Amino acid sequence: MPRLSEVIAALDALWPPASAEDWDAVGTVCGDPDQEVSRVLFAVDPVQEIVDEAVKLDADLLITHHPLYLRGTTTVAASTFKGRVVHTLIKNDIALHVAHTNADRADPGVSDALAGALDLRVVRPLVPDPADADGRRGLGRVCELDHPLTVSEFAARAAERLPATAQGIRVAGDPEALVRTVAVSGGSGDSLFADVRAAGVDAFLTADLRHHPASEARAHSPLALLDAAHWATEWPWCELAAAQLDEISDRHGWDLRVHVSKTVTDPWNSHSPSPGAPN
Repeated sequence: MPRLSEVIAALDALWPPASAEDWDAVGTVCGDPDQEVSRVLFAVDPVQEIVDEAVKLDADLLITHHPLYLRGTTTVAASTFKGRVVHTLIKNDIALHVAHTNADRADPGVSDALAGALDLRVVRPLVPDPADADGRRGLGRVCELDHPLTVSEFAARAAERLPATAQGIRVAGDPEALVRTVAVSGGSGDSLFADVRAAGVDAFLTADLRHHPASEARAHSPLALLDAAHWATEWPWCELAAAQLDEISDRHGWDLRVHVSKTVTDPWNSHSPSPGAPN
C-alpha cells in the first residue's frame, strides 16, 4: 500500500497547488504523511455526513473539492461543526485533502467533467491559464453541442444528466432560441460574464447566479442563462478524479479502492413552485 505522501504527490501532479487562486486553501488539511492508504473517498463537501460516510467505509483518505477552512480559524474545538469534522477524521485516522480552484484550472478539470456529463465537446478554456503554453488549462470551458437544441431542450438535458437537486435548472432567455455553443463553469460563475460574452456563445451554464449580474447579462445580449445547483455542477468532477486516481493506482500497483460519495450535500432540500409561475 502507498503512503499518504505518495498519494498526495500524485494528486498534486494532477492538480498543482500553485495553480490555485491566491485566496484559496487547497492541499492536505490533516493526515500523517507516513500513514498507509488503501481506501479513498471523493466528495464535493467536507461536511460531517461525508466524514461519517468515510468512517463507515473505513477510508484512509477523504478528497473533497471544497475546502474545510477557507478563511482560517483559531480553533478546532469539537464544539464547532468544523472542529467536530477534524476530530472525527483524526480519531479515525482519515486524512483530508482538498483540490479546489487548482482542480477547476486543471486539464482535465471540474468544467471538463461538467461538459462531459452534458455530452458537450470541449473547444477551449473560457479563461485560459496564461502559464499554460498549450492553452488547455484555465477556468470554465467553451463547448459545442453535437446538434443544435432549443434552450428549453438543453435545460431538460441538463436536468436529466446532472445529479437531482431541489433547485433543478433555472433558465433565463427565450426557451425556443437555438443553442449551438455553450460556456460551462462548475460552481459559482457570475464573475465570468465578461468572458462569456467575449466567447460569443449562445448559452452559459453555471451555478449561483445572482439577480443583478444575471439581469445585466441579459440586458447586454440574448445570451441564455442556465443556473444549476452549485453541488450538482461540481459532483461530476468526483467521478472524473476517482477515475484518474484509479489509473494512477493501477500504474503504480497500489491496488487502491476508490469510491465516490453519492450523498447529496446541496444545502437546499425542497422546492415549492409559485402558483402560476412560468414552467
